Amino acid sequence: MIPYLILAALVFGVCFLVDKGFTKLFRGSRQHKSGMAVKHNKRTAVFGLVLAMLGIAGILSGHEGGRGLLVMSVAVLLMAVVLIVYYLSFGIYYDREAFLVSGFGKQNISYGYGSIRQQKRYVIQGGSVLVELHMDDGNTVGVQSTMDGAYPFLDYAFARWCEQKGIDPDSCDFHNPGECRWFPEEEEA
Repeated sequence: MIPYLILAALVFGVCFLVDKGFTKLFRGSRQHKSGMAVKHNKRTAVFGLVLAMLGIAGILSGHEGGRGLLVMSVAVLLMAVVLIVYYLSFGIYYDREAFLVSGFGKQNISYGYGSIRQQKRYVIQGGSVLVELHMDDGNTVGVQSTMDGAYPFLDYAFARWCEQKGIDPDSCDFHNPGECRWFPEEEEA
């Protein structure tokens, strides 16, 4: 039992150091430092850590369980790494002037709030909502209601969008946060 507790402490310690190092190396812009962000739910990272511990424990005891246990343990460990990297890499970071979209394997893209053209809303099974922001450059930015900080970001983005476009927020008849409508809806073709 003691070796597994030490293993768990090591896994959590390494993940903590990786998170801090990742932040120092890749999060240097003013939006990253603003403290305002939309991130995946922490359950993703916790589930990844639990899978990592199970995978490592399986690998360490794999010689007793045969080749099948070893292969499954490596697969579980790879899934854990994917979940942790996914959690650490994606985020929307914002400040008063702009928001920055970060993603794994992609260059960070910064947008002014005025570059939001419209939105499309999708209701996902289970009741969560995906608000897809369509930008002037043709890209889209997805904000899912289950993400930490999603609604504060959308409220803030609407206020800055009105400010940057010179629009009176009270004149926006489409704006209804209770129905997940912050920006004009995409026109159906």
